[in-house]
Amino acid sequence: MRKAEITRNTAETKITLAVNLDAQAPVEIQTGVGFFDHMLTLFASHGRMSLVVKADGDLWVDSHHTVEDVGIALGIALREALGDKAGINRYGTSFVPMDETLGMASLDLSGRSYLVFDAEFTNPTLGNFDTELVEEFFQALAFNVQMNLHLKILHGKNNHHISESLFKATGRALREAVTLNPEIHGVNSTKGVL
Repeated sequence: MRKAEITRNTAETKITLAVNLDAQAPVEIQTGVGFFDHMLTLFASHGRMSLVVKADGDLWVDSHHTVEDVGIALGIALREALGDKAGINRYGTSFVPMDETLGMASLDLSGRSYLVFDAEFTNPTLGNFDTELVEEFFQALAFNVQMNLHLKILHGKNNHHISESLFKATGRALREAVTLNPEIHGVNSTKGVL
């Protein structure tokens, strides 16, 4: 089973996180940030992976540390669960429509970290979640998984839909990339390593 458990404790957050790429349940998210819990649930459900997150952060400051540190922990856990990446597709791309919004995620589990983020929010908050933290989360995730991640909103107006489209699309693209392909022998790279 491709799975990992992470405990990450800092002066700002205490996080326990478990991911299993070969199971779809449980998905249990408790970060204290309702909108973020909703987004992570969508990410895991559309990525068809089990994800359990318990985060206690300094929410009396704001939700920045909690969101970023969960991104870091999730990235580390995914990297560990993937191991040497033998047999995986490596690449994944998904377009997800949400009513008036169309979002795209395209990624490469290359071992090289990069984020391209092309989305704008007109509302600074959704619940107790700052919309600028969408990019912060994906930055932390991409750099700790060690993947190239390109995110783009092709069109959209509703800030909830924009965020939801990106989280769903990333989950679906990641599912495509981590899927074991019997036609791939070893790692999917001419370098012989990812």
